[in-house]
Amino acid sequence: MVTEDAHDGATVRFPPPLVPLIALGVGFLLDWVFGALATPLAGTTRFVAGGGLALGGAGLILAAGNLFRRSGQDPKPWKSTPEIIASGIYRWTRNPMYLGMGLAQAGLGILFANLWIVALVPVTWIVIYSTAIRHEEAYLATKFGESYLEYKASVRRWI
Repeated sequence: MVTEDAHDGATVRFPPPLVPLIALGVGFLLDWVFGALATPLAGTTRFVAGGGLALGGAGLILAAGNLFRRSGQDPKPWKSTPEIIASGIYRWTRNPMYLGMGLAQAGLGILFANLWIVALVPVTWIVIYSTAIRHEEAYLATKFGESYLEYKASVRRWI
């Protein structure tokens, strides 16, 4: 990816969707090495809860992606942002895709009865914040100034 100096885009150097995928792998590895963490949900309850979270997360990702497509923007954070999207799901969360990734990760962890994966969700969000969100916010504040700062002040980062 290209730096902000050479290109109009945030200095995100690692694709954020890889973070929860890596966390899934780490969760399976931890489960294999250290054994399963006690799962409080079983049977149908586990499938409903895990499936609901995973589908809800996927729905957030798809809703945000649809808004990007409709506005003609590329959702890749290192690409140029011609305008701030503040409609749809972006009225409630500034990062619906990243929120959705974490919810999907938690849902899959529950579905697989692997609470290591669920326990890694905060780590996933910390890594995404460090590698993407803080760079995106700096880029948007520089590019859009007061209009982005007003949006940022009125809409929470997560929920």
